[in-house]
Amino acid sequence: MGVFTLGGLTTAPAASRTDLLAPAALDALTALGWLERVGVVEIDPDVSDTAATKERFGLDAATLANCVVVGGKREGLERIAACVVLATTRADVNGAVKRLLDVRKASFLPMDRAVELTGMEYGGITPIGLPEPWPVLVDARVAGTDVVIIGSGVRRSKILLPGRLLGELPSARLVEGLGLPVPSS
Repeated sequence: MGVFTLGGLTTAPAASRTDLLAPAALDALTALGWLERVGVVEIDPDVSDTAATKERFGLDAATLANCVVVGGKREGLERIAACVVLATTRADVNGAVKRLLDVRKASFLPMDRAVELTGMEYGGITPIGLPEPWPVLVDARVAGTDVVIIGSGVRRSKILLPGRLLGELPSARLVEGLGLPVPSS
């Protein structure tokens, strides 16, 4: 397994292209035994952002997932989580995330902090291989997607895998309604 074709993308098993994974993602995939279950594909880093990937490879936005790192404070302690939502939605940071983290206010981590704390490249952050204490909040729609495209920890590649696997990450929590619809423009 680990070979997927979606739009203009055809993957190789992650086990055969470990050079396309951030070290933390590789370590996590190895520990989970998923290297043969997920696919990885090399892309131009300039098309790593979700909208550019969608356009360049003719993909349905409902197959692309974004991983964002959010945080808030409670009693002086910072609480950080990752949110995984489909590109057709945006993370409900001020509602669901705030409640789940039990903080007064939640917000996206600044880019430099997110990169430093994850050890991954901005625009390629993946929920696979994040720091252990962080919860990974996965919108239930992501887990229900047959094949989903996410970052690999680096901008020059993407991981394709069954969405249900993201709900099986050790720190994952499936959340109904984590993603709010993106307003049409």
